[in-house]
Amino acid sequence: MNRPIRTVSLFCLALFLALMINATYLQFWRAGALDDDPRNQRVQQASYSSERGAILVGRTPVAESVPSDDRYEFQRRYPAPLMYAPLTGYFTFGNATGLESAQNSVLSGEDPRFFVRNLVDLVSNEQQNGGSVELTINAKAQRAAFEGLSALGDGVEGSVVALEPSTGKVLAMVSLPTFDPNDLASHDFGAVDDTYADLLDDPGDPLLNRAVQTRIAPGSTFKLVTAAAALESGKYDSADSLVPGGATFQLPQTSGDSGVVDNEGRACGTDEITFRQAMEQSCNTTFAQLAIEVGAEKMLEQAEKFGFNADYLEDLPGQARSVYPSQVNPPQLGQTGFGQFEVQATPLQMAMVAASIANDGVVMRPYVVSEVQSPDYDAETADPEELSEAVDPQAADVLTELMVSTVDDGTASPAAIPNVAVAGKTGTAQRGVPGEPPYAWFVSFAPATDSQVAVAVMIEEAPGQEIAGGRLGGPIAKAVMEAIIS
Repeated sequence: MNRPIRTVSLFCLALFLALMINATYLQFWRAGALDDDPRNQRVQQASYSSERGAILVGRTPVAESVPSDDRYEFQRRYPAPLMYAPLTGYFTFGNATGLESAQNSVLSGEDPRFFVRNLVDLVSNEQQNGGSVELTINAKAQRAAFEGLSALGDGVEGSVVALEPSTGKVLAMVSLPTFDPNDLASHDFGAVDDTYADLLDDPGDPLLNRAVQTRIAPGSTFKLVTAAAALESGKYDSADSLVPGGATFQLPQTSGDSGVVDNEGRACGTDEITFRQAMEQSCNTTFAQLAIEVGAEKMLEQAEKFGFNADYLEDLPGQARSVYPSQVNPPQLGQTGFGQFEVQATPLQMAMVAASIANDGVVMRPYVVSEVQSPDYDAETADPEELSEAVDPQAADVLTELMVSTVDDGTASPAAIPNVAVAGKTGTAQRGVPGEPPYAWFVSFAPATDSQVAVAVMIEEAPGQEIAGGRLGGPIAKAVMEAIIS
């Protein structure tokens, strides 16, 4: 072979080797990064055009893909949009939120558990289909929560969470105001952009799932945590134990009206009263003194046993940590005893407090995905998981007795159900802004023994309504409990 031909041959060989190396690099080493690159429109279009799996409540879809007569072949549809939007989130071109995001690998069919099925589809040149996700939600409880909260009128901002105490299953999760994810799943991208901008500008934050993403002062519902710490200290052991009372209490290291805790006229004695009376009347003076008596370290420890200062929701994105402060002085400690100062909680967290008391003191990890189903209907079911023991069973029994008395003879009476022992606690939390109405809370569980459901109701805004945890939250909690136990 003469030299020019040899040179051309070597040059072509070098080009061929370079081409093979580049192809190998792009298709093997860089494939994952290129697939995940937000600028890769081909991947986004392929994903958007595929038949995505359903999100199910029971066997009823609350999110599903339906055929479309345009270039994308399928469009996401939400049959009960307003009720389930805070859970499902939305799926649109290049973006997803809520369960659409958290369970995307299953819904898109890309989950490693579907490898064999996807390999068969590839060999047979069949389209890859997504798997389905079945939720723990009870449809009747979800509707009761949604309708109860909506009945408070236009402009209401709040949330309802219901849990199964023995497992941690989320039986209901509602947040208002809400939105219609169908508007964001449209193939008219200009209209989608306009809708999204309007939702972002809405002062009610409808895209926010208040059940897990909003944390505010829990007010008197936090007295359950303080009561738990007092019982765990060993100084008190029954509903008839004598605890500090009084119409007012001057916080340590303070003077003047700014350091005075009162009970807003409720009957809290003058010196000592029973634990039962303190809970029934929701005596701020009692629980401020109990928190100081227990001490900052033990109060922090008790709050964290219930789940404060921790992440625990694994299958739904966006959980905000509920907070109990780690550094407090004596007057601040007293305020934490009745859920003020820097104590903050999500509705999910307060539902967990009630559920753990109902579950003999054991805190279960909350979860919303009950089952993952492959396109061939093979199912993988979630297993309940214990997080901690918040209190021992004896203390849980005393707390239950205190809460039942609060429904039967105290501030939580609006949640009473005929012929059913209901445990409950009201809460009204100050915002710390002069002239602004308080937040309303209500937590409960039923039946009081062998409980099937624990509920937390949180109301941030209720225009035209007088804010009161029992009056506003009690009937909603009652309706949700009745939906489960009826």
